[in-house]
Amino acid sequence: MRLPTRLRLQGAGRPALWWPTLLVAAIFCLITFYAKGGLELESMTAVEMMLTVGAGLAVAAVVALAPAGRRAYGLWPAGLLLAFAALSALSVVWSVQPDHSWQDSGRLLAYSGVFAAAVALVRVAPERWPAVLGGIALASVVVCAYALLTKIFPASLAPSDSFARLEEPYGYWNALGLTAAMGVICCMWLGARRSGHALVSALAYPAAGLLLLTLVLAYSRGALVALAIGLVLWFCLVPLRLRGAAVLIVAGACAAAVAAFDFSRHALSAEGVALAQRTSAGHQLGALVLAMVLALTIAGIAIGFLDARRAPSLLLRRRVGALLLALIALALVGFAGALAHSSRGFTGSISHAVSVLTNPNAKTPPNTPGRLTAVASVRARYWKEALQIYDAHPVLGVGADGYQTARLRVRTETLEVKHAHGFVVQTLADLGLVGLAIALALLLAWSLAARRSTHPLDRRSSYSPERVGMLSMLCLVVVFGVHSFVDWTWYVPGDACVALLCAGWLAGRGPLAGAAHERQPLDSRRDQDEPGMRGKGARGFAAALLRRSGPYRLALAGAAIVLALLAAWSQWQPQRSEDARQEALALLASSPRRAQAAAHTAVARDPLSAEALLTLASIQQTAGQPAIARATLQRAVRLQPSNPQTWVALGKYDLSAGDFEAAVKELQAAIYLNPESIAPEAIARGEREAIEIHNAYIEALRASGAKSASG
Repeated sequence: MRLPTRLRLQGAGRPALWWPTLLVAAIFCLITFYAKGGLELESMTAVEMMLTVGAGLAVAAVVALAPAGRRAYGLWPAGLLLAFAALSALSVVWSVQPDHSWQDSGRLLAYSGVFAAAVALVRVAPERWPAVLGGIALASVVVCAYALLTKIFPASLAPSDSFARLEEPYGYWNALGLTAAMGVICCMWLGARRSGHALVSALAYPAAGLLLLTLVLAYSRGALVALAIGLVLWFCLVPLRLRGAAVLIVAGACAAAVAAFDFSRHALSAEGVALAQRTSAGHQLGALVLAMVLALTIAGIAIGFLDARRAPSLLLRRRVGALLLALIALALVGFAGALAHSSRGFTGSISHAVSVLTNPNAKTPPNTPGRLTAVASVRARYWKEALQIYDAHPVLGVGADGYQTARLRVRTETLEVKHAHGFVVQTLADLGLVGLAIALALLLAWSLAARRSTHPLDRRSSYSPERVGMLSMLCLVVVFGVHSFVDWTWYVPGDACVALLCAGWLAGRGPLAGAAHERQPLDSRRDQDEPGMRGKGARGFAAALLRRSGPYRLALAGAAIVLALLAAWSQWQPQRSEDARQEALALLASSPRRAQAAAHTAVARDPLSAEALLTLASIQQTAGQPAIARATLQRAVRLQPSNPQTWVALGKYDLSAGDFEAAVKELQAAIYLNPESIAPEAIARGEREAIEIHNAYIEALRASGAKSASG
């Protein structure tokens, strides 16, 4: 049977999109599965270097080959993002943890490269925009499918995971929830679009079902709120509301049914369940997920077929739209009524929720399904600490990624936290008002640039397929921005690079009107304008390229490559230092001399690393060089005087050397910088570091007192 015209492949003569779609998906899957949560130096270094070099090559190619005479869009936001990275690098001068600041600047350089590459690529290939959204959707499905498989086959994929929440491959559930949320926006575009292959569009239904199920099973409240805001924006901006509602309602209903099954099984929704029980229940969940995917695939094809055979009339569309609005209004009224009839009343319930949400001492909800309806969060505690750090260093902050070290002075519990769980508060603590001003300028510049390609408030212009795609990208970036306001996913490359690619594409696209007539495909234009670039070998190609681009543009392209290589080299140095440090520790038992040489190499590769200096001092002490070892420890203290670990190391050394008075002062400095380091609760829990510092301090006090009494 021949399919209706609307079910056949549309857009004959357009450039092939399958291979760039797969390329985008493969790149993001590689970033996600290799870099994970972005907390491991080795994997992050490799990803940063790959992104930086790749972005440099892309920018250089566009500079050399892009058509001349066209306005370059997106330069201001790209420059401001690079300025933000430069401020992070400059902050090593005043940072409480300069080695972490340098590593953070490397991450920001890679992010700047991704954004700049998107700005550049859209200049030469604007018609490839479906590959961006399609690749992101495909990558999101792969990542979320793997996350579900860890719950379906826990014995094979996650035997040591004791949590009911999905968290792999990131190792962080909220990052996974954000991936699912951004993927849902892409599925809304895919399932609602009027162009493209209808069978491919039908896959939006099972894809959205998988993503929504993953989002719910990750128990990520922040991602749910971000997705809700993104969906509201999508329905407000994109006129394909009924098509989008069909995808969301059908996929959401199926995902809700499977999630209800998961919540009803203790082995799937509780923590600390035996592996055998989790495996058995996981297989049942897997059967339901498979059935859901098959049902949604059939539903997607059926809905697409019916829509292609007979498009709904205007009257029917209006009635269905009115029904959906009525259902939403009834849901809001019912929710308000439930609050009004609660024990606290309507206003009392709202004020109580706000009080719990902003209470820094609120109890953390458990990692069970009940978390989805809980209001309390520990974020208020982290934000309070970040604002205290900002109050002490309002202009420039404590240095990029310095929150982790600076919070030790103001925290009131021993929980280790690396980030402030919010971009704004993290920026205030790390880079102060200067950093926040650059970030706000970046947001303003990007908003003005993205407005050119989306015109979100213009109802008079036609909604072409590309404009719908650009509006969907805008909603995706908003989802990421909302989530980054309440979490630290800005530091997770698998999520951040997705948003940066879309943000850069929007900023660099420029006005859509007449775009199809402003350019030709790059290959055909090159063949027409410069036939000498093909068929004459490398020398002929180089000569034709020089005639086409000119020496100025070639020099700029070469400069982009050189800068990218230099940035990648700087990103590599902390990992090279860590490799040398580990080599030194491994050689210490067999060859102290070679170990000391390796430790010196570690310090030379990363002079900002306190870990490298402490390792060198330990090896020097073992080699019988006490004076040199103490000088190295003093150098570490001068390098990072706000880091309690450097004072602890110096204090323990002086204690072992019999200089008790110096040890007391140095250990007191460490305790001042981290008062909870000898907290009774930490000692009672048996935390090794707390016990060691406590015992060393007590021993130094007793020895110093005994020495004073005898003198």
